Amino acid sequence: MLKIDRLSIVHRRDLTPIVRDLSLTLRPGERLALIGEEGDGKSTLLRCIAGDESVREYAEVTGFISTDRSRGYLPQELPARARGMTAYEYFCESDAFAAAAPGELGALAARLSLPADAFYSDQTMAAFSGGERVKLQLARLLLGDPELLLLDEPTNDLDLDASLWLQGFLSSCPQEVIFVSHDEALLSAAATGVLLLERLRHRQLPRWTLERAGYEDFVRTRAATQERQAQLARKEREEFARRQSRYEQIRAKVEHDQRAISRQDPAGGRLLKKKMHAVLSMGRRFEREREALTPPPESEEAIFARLSCAPLPEGKVVLDVTLPALRAGDRLLAQNVRLTVRGRERVGITGANGAGKSTLLRELAHRLRGRSDVRVFYLPQDPNELLPPERTPVSLLCDRGGEALSRARTELGSLRFTAGEMEHPCAGLSGGQKAKLLFLLMARSGANVLLLDEPTRNLSPLSGPVIRALLRDFGGCMIAVSHDRLFLREACTRLVRLAPQGLTQMREAALQSGDFRQDSP
Repeated sequence: MLKIDRLSIVHRRDLTPIVRDLSLTLRPGERLALIGEEGDGKSTLLRCIAGDESVREYAEVTGFISTDRSRGYLPQELPARARGMTAYEYFCESDAFAAAAPGELGALAARLSLPADAFYSDQTMAAFSGGERVKLQLARLLLGDPELLLLDEPTNDLDLDASLWLQGFLSSCPQEVIFVSHDEALLSAAATGVLLLERLRHRQLPRWTLERAGYEDFVRTRAATQERQAQLARKEREEFARRQSRYEQIRAKVEHDQRAISRQDPAGGRLLKKKMHAVLSMGRRFEREREALTPPPESEEAIFARLSCAPLPEGKVVLDVTLPALRAGDRLLAQNVRLTVRGRERVGITGANGAGKSTLLRELAHRLRGRSDVRVFYLPQDPNELLPPERTPVSLLCDRGGEALSRARTELGSLRFTAGEMEHPCAGLSGGQKAKLLFLLMARSGANVLLLDEPTRNLSPLSGPVIRALLRDFGGCMIAVSHDRLFLREACTRLVRLAPQGLTQMREAALQSGDFRQDSP
C-alpha cells in the first residue's frame, strides 16, 4: 500500500511552492489520475513517489512516502543515457528480460504492435519513432510485473490502436496505478480517482484536491460545486452590499449631525458621540462579517494567446505534393504519397507508429519554406528543436528591454508562468510549459499555414479544450500529425492515414464518431 504523509515540494531556485501538505493512501486496485495545469508539479510528484532522487537536485522535499509495493515508473521522456543504447542493450538492463520465455516476449510484442524481434534490435532507441520508444519502455516496464505503476503521459506518441490497448490494459489491470495524462478519453475510461494539483494566487498557493470518483464524475461534481459556491458568494455579497449601503447612510447622517450641532448643546453632543461609537462598532462588525463571507471559487484556468493571421482563400491550393517514395535514411516508409491541401482546410494525419508521419511532415515543411505566398510555422514533435536548453522563456521572446520586454512578460504571465519561471532555462521547464511556449511563438509568427507534430501531447486536460477551440477557429491552413482522438474530431476538417501504400482518405463517419483505429473503414 502507498501512503503519503504531509508531503511538500518547493523549487530550490526561486523558492516557489509546488505541493504543500499532501496526504493520501492509495487503495488496493485504485487507478488515480494526476491532473493539473502545465508546470503544476505533476511529473515532479510522480518522480518523488517513484523514488527518483534526482528531484532533490532542483527541489526541497519534506514529508514521507512509504510503500510495500514494487514500483514501475515510466518517465515522460526517455532518459538521455538510454537514447544512445540499442534496443537490445536497453532491454538487457532488465533482469526480467533475461528471465522471460520467448513466447512471453512474443506475446508482449504482439500486444503492443511491435515487431517480434524489436527487443533484439541493434537500432538505437533514439532512432525509433516517438511512439515506438514509448512502446519499448512500456514493454520493459511490464516485463518486471510491478505492483504499483507510475506512468507519466503514457499515451504520448502512441498510435491510436496502442492507445486503445493501453486504455483497456489500465481499465482491467490488478495493480494500483497513478498516471499523468492529457488524454481525456483515457482519463474517462481508466481513472477510478482524480488528484488535482493547482497553484493559485499568481501560482504562489499550492492546492490539491482528491476525489474518489471517475474523471467525468469529477468534472461534473467540480463544476456543480463551483457554480453553487459562486451563486452563494454572489448572493451573500449582494445582501452585504445592501446592508453596507444602509450603514454608510447612518454613519454619514451621524457625522453630519456632529458637525452641525451647536457647542451650546453639550447633552446633544454627548448623545451623538455615543451614537458614533455604536456606528463605529457596527462598522467593525461589518468587517468581521466581510471576512466570513463565502469566497468565490478559486480555480486555475488555461489561457492562450490568440492566433491571428492573414486569412487564406478557401480555394487556394496551399500544397499539392507527390512523393514516389518516403524514406528515413535507407528505410522505405511509404510509396506513392499524394496530398493536396487547400485554403482553410485542417488536415489530420494518423497512422501506426513508425509509419513515417513525422518524416512526412518535416518534408512538407521543407517544401513550403521559402514560399512568398504563404507564411509557415512548423512545430516539431521534439520541442527542444525550437527551444535552446540554456535560453529562458523571456530571453527567447525578447533580447532587449523596454516595451518589448514588458510585452514578453505579459504574454508569459497570460500562460501562467510566474516571474521566476520566466527566468528558468528552457531545459528545466515541464513538457507542458514548453508546449505553451511553442504555441506563443506560433501565435507571434503570424503564420497562416501551420504544420504541427503532436501539438497536444504535453498539454493538460485543462488546456486541451482551449487549444482545440483555438485551432478550430484558425483562419489559415493546418496540417497536423496527432493520435489525440478529441483533437482529431474537434479541430480537423479532414483525416488521412499514412500506410506503406501511401495516404488514404478516411471517411467522414470516422471524423464524426471518433473511431480512428487502423482497421476502421
